[in-house]
Amino acid sequence: MAALAIASLVGVFADDRVLVGAPIWLKPFKFAVSIAIYATTIAWLLPRLERRPRAAWWLGTVIAGAMLIEMVIIAGQAARGHQSHFNTGTALDGALYSIMGATIATAWVATLIIAILLLIQRIPERATALAVRLGIVVALAGMGVGFLMTMPTPAQLDQERPTIVGAHAVGVADGGPGLPLVGWSTTGGDLRAGHFIGMHALQALPLFAFALLLAARRIARLRDERVRTRLIGTFGFFYAGLVLLVTWQALRGQSLIHPDAPTLAAAALLLVLTALGTAWSLAGPRRSPVTVAPAEVF
Repeated sequence: MAALAIASLVGVFADDRVLVGAPIWLKPFKFAVSIAIYATTIAWLLPRLERRPRAAWWLGTVIAGAMLIEMVIIAGQAARGHQSHFNTGTALDGALYSIMGATIATAWVATLIIAILLLIQRIPERATALAVRLGIVVALAGMGVGFLMTMPTPAQLDQERPTIVGAHAVGVADGGPGLPLVGWSTTGGDLRAGHFIGMHALQALPLFAFALLLAARRIARLRDERVRTRLIGTFGFFYAGLVLLVTWQALRGQSLIHPDAPTLAAAALLLVLTALGTAWSLAGPRRSPVTVAPAEVF
């Protein structure tokens, strides 16, 4: 994925073709980077399945194979000048899109199995265990947002034989004005925001746990494992709420950067609840702290 990201980045500047309003190699670049991060995190998680090393090996192999097939199709379609996602214009395009759907479903199920195994696996450090478990559960929800994009839009349902089935934008056509790099719509809803933010809970929550461990070297209150566990739970609540918020906003056809009053009210409520949770976490009982060195956990 790292090699493909570099090659795709070269393509962004060397190939002047544009597809759905963006440089044709931008999608392979973004997917390669995202999958590289996802795969690296999965590789870090799998050794935690100490009691099921064989299952861990198979799950990792299945995910790697599924993601490789996914990226071969995305890059191949870019090279052909064809849209990879939602494209049913020809028999070949439709078949490739169906294969992509199967690979993503396979990766999602494999990740779900990892999540279940991690939920029942004993992880020594409680705060880290919570970060890993919440991270993978929220990531599964974020991946699930991608399935909403495969549903046909009302305009597509009105067509007898649509060549494009599904969209990431809501209320506007794909390929319109978007945010820099990510391309999320600035004129309508965009399900990619919830999909992206949710998927990367897999990295955000364990990294937050690691940051708390590093901060504990200087902040005595954070040396209590219960305080760190509560803070991670609060951050997990905020992160899951954020994924729900931006997905709800997108489903209403509303751009991420143009929130209406209900969205702002929901965001304010989420921030207030997070602030209260943080205050509760830090005001916990001050009994003898349980300390764990970062190296012992990560």
